[in-house]
Amino acid sequence: MIDTALRQEFEAALGADAVLTDPLKLRTYECDGLTGFREVPALVVLPRGTEEVAAAVSLCARAGLPFVARGAGTGLSGGAVPVAQGVVISLARMRGIVEFDPDDRRMVLQPGVTNAEISRVAAPHGLYYAPDPSSQVVCTIGGNVAENSGGAHCVKYGFTVHHVTALRVVLPDGTVTELGGDAPESEGPDLRGLFIGSEGTLGIATEITVRLLRTPESVRTLVADFPTAEAAGEAVSAIMASGIVPAAVEMLDSLAIEACEAAVHAGYSLDATAALVVELDGMEHECDEQFEQVVALCRQKGTTNVRIAGTAEERALIWKGRKAAFAAMGRISPDYFVQDGVVPRTRLSEALTRIAAMSRAEGLRVANVFHAGDGNLHPLVLFDGQAGESERAERLAAEIAEMCVELGGSLSGEHGIGLDKACSMPEMFGEEDLAVMDRLRTAFDPDRLANPGKVLPTPRLCGETPGRYRPHPLEAAGMIERL
Repeated sequence: MIDTALRQEFEAALGADAVLTDPLKLRTYECDGLTGFREVPALVVLPRGTEEVAAAVSLCARAGLPFVARGAGTGLSGGAVPVAQGVVISLARMRGIVEFDPDDRRMVLQPGVTNAEISRVAAPHGLYYAPDPSSQVVCTIGGNVAENSGGAHCVKYGFTVHHVTALRVVLPDGTVTELGGDAPESEGPDLRGLFIGSEGTLGIATEITVRLLRTPESVRTLVADFPTAEAAGEAVSAIMASGIVPAAVEMLDSLAIEACEAAVHAGYSLDATAALVVELDGMEHECDEQFEQVVALCRQKGTTNVRIAGTAEERALIWKGRKAAFAAMGRISPDYFVQDGVVPRTRLSEALTRIAAMSRAEGLRVANVFHAGDGNLHPLVLFDGQAGESERAERLAAEIAEMCVELGGSLSGEHGIGLDKACSMPEMFGEEDLAVMDRLRTAFDPDRLANPGKVLPTPRLCGETPGRYRPHPLEAAGMIERL
């Protein structure tokens, strides 16, 4: 419980304007992008630097208060959902670029800098930051570190962990330490790699050193339409088996195309059952030669139309359509769940066929838009919560994630486990595996204050699960407000 004296200590350490206690303001922080899980925190603090983060965490540790770090709140696994009577440490004010060395191709950032901002600052120097989540305009580098985010171009360039060389972090007891170094690899245990993707359970990153890449000499992009999703999946397997490493291979099915066109008008074919967005980059001669091979492979697998971007503007429009897919679902459905799982590329067609069968069995539509090049599926389960379809949609989303494990894949590619899939972890890991993870987490956080109840299954979470937030009928009717 946060009493007046403790609140005043937070205000003394961070400033009164950096401590929120008003119930209406606290509601802003009750959920992340997965709005089905909600909890209003007791307090929100907005530090401006490492010292203030450390001060806030130290106060939480002394008082035994659970805390949750929060970036832009765009996560899709419930990873930033607050803990009842706990503290949210929002990093929204930590938006500074601490250091930029174009010659060394490195940048040191505070966690509140958006993903897209990194490339915007680096672009005049012929550099860019490779990981590019669809939400890159709003998602932050701190959140990317927490979830080990990828994006469309991770098939060639890897995930966040491959582009972050060093971290300054505040551990759950308030200690400040450095992980990693200037080189991509350091001697000894890879604590940097361990921290990236830990979903805020091992501490809070307050400064992040990223490596930048040279802007490629040539970029070629196409959209290939297919009569079936299975045929598009076979084309993906053929491209990857040829030895070509595309910068990106994305797939959209007919529902996803319909939504994207309604929102963005990117020029996708509305009569296509599935479409592949394929991009190659590199040296001009090599890029052109491999691009011709990709076009030929698409035709071998039955493409009905190939659209080649002729200008940078057309390429940007194609990507605008693809990256608007999640938000665009609101054009065709009142509610939806975004799922995130991985299957081997060779089993993409099988996975899509099974998702279609599961969709029919539940009587719910599923739109598919995903990173086909590395098998990272993002099925979107469409439903109407007002029509009582929420439970069926939640069940279908969980079944799809567990199907990915059954096919030899994983529960998550980049969105994380969070609250959403913690109870499915035993489908992928044995008791000993989970016990090792828990011991490792406890080594960093013996009091279990950092983002508790996330990632690993617990008796309360998985035995007495409260499930999605369901408004009281009076709240739904607009007669009362939830504070």
